Amino acid sequence: MKKVAIIGAGIVGATAAYYLSKEAYLEITVFDHGQGQATKAAAGIISPWFSKRRNKAWYKMARLGADFYVDLLADLEKSGQEIDFYQRSGVFLLKKDESKLEELYQLALQRREESPLIGQIAILDQASANELFPGLHGFDRLLYASGGARVDGHLLVTRLLEASHVKLVKEKVRLTPVSSGYQIGEEVFEQVILATGAWLGHILESLGYEVDIRPQKGQLRDYQISKDLASHPVIMPEGEWDLIPFAGGKLSLGATHENDMGFDLTVDETLLRQMEDAALPYYPALAEATTRGDRVGIRAYTSDFSPFFGQIPGLAGIYAASGLGSSGLTTGPIIGYHLAQLIQDKELTLDPINYPIVNYVKRVKSE
Repeated sequence: MKKVAIIGAGIVGATAAYYLSKEAYLEITVFDHGQGQATKAAAGIISPWFSKRRNKAWYKMARLGADFYVDLLADLEKSGQEIDFYQRSGVFLLKKDESKLEELYQLALQRREESPLIGQIAILDQASANELFPGLHGFDRLLYASGGARVDGHLLVTRLLEASHVKLVKEKVRLTPVSSGYQIGEEVFEQVILATGAWLGHILESLGYEVDIRPQKGQLRDYQISKDLASHPVIMPEGEWDLIPFAGGKLSLGATHENDMGFDLTVDETLLRQMEDAALPYYPALAEATTRGDRVGIRAYTSDFSPFFGQIPGLAGIYAASGLGSSGLTTGPIIGYHLAQLIQDKELTLDPINYPIVNYVKRVKSE
């Protein structure tokens, strides 16, 4: 029996744990300190096809990440789990300059050739949009894609860990290299996956590494309204806020993108109110909603905004991923799956060469 430790129980770590737990020869332990996890405060939108980022490697990861949910859902259903965390209910894109919608429409048509998951694409007027999401205002036209999805990241992680039946230890840990692997507490593990997001530098610093990761604070507010929103599309306007409807009348608004805040997890009421004020002209019913609570998490960004994954240079048996930024719920599952494949030397869809960990994780030169 080979012992594998996964540090971090967010979307990346939980997905890796789920797929590794299928292997009878592996004993998996997941460690998580339970604070600041980006997954718990992620907006939950799966719709990468309209991005105009020039990073082709990132777009390939995001595109395949959206597709990967089809396999993940099927696998979890076979494991006896409810698929209550994900729904393709469509997405609305709003632009202040509505002349840009035609350009996005053409881009989506091109990308649909390799990503049929986009589904139906159309530019809708307000009356047509209100048939799908009653009560929207503040626009003449918007772009609709039926394949856009929403996901409850916290619930997804819960389902993954339930299906994994792995040992979960809720504490901060420290890695100590020993002759047979890496010691964590009283146990020694032959292989380790570091899925610690913005905290990757903290755990590798003691091993003599510098990590190009910076934290970004994100805040969301959850509301309760009196009607079910299960079939309503996600609303993505320009700016920081998105409106994500869920079954049972839950409505999430977020998320902020706050740099230079370190690992501050306090709720900033002023910023949440500003976000709410920006959303109200588009959805006035929000004024009558009841606040269910606020969520705060810390995203991980690299200096060039690119994600990475692979084996830590110079540390045999240790693998890591980070830098997912605000697209973590889209790219996290496929990265977690790839880390599970790497551990077992299995075939990969994404080549780690295109997401080079050596660019971001470097051993500190001794004087």
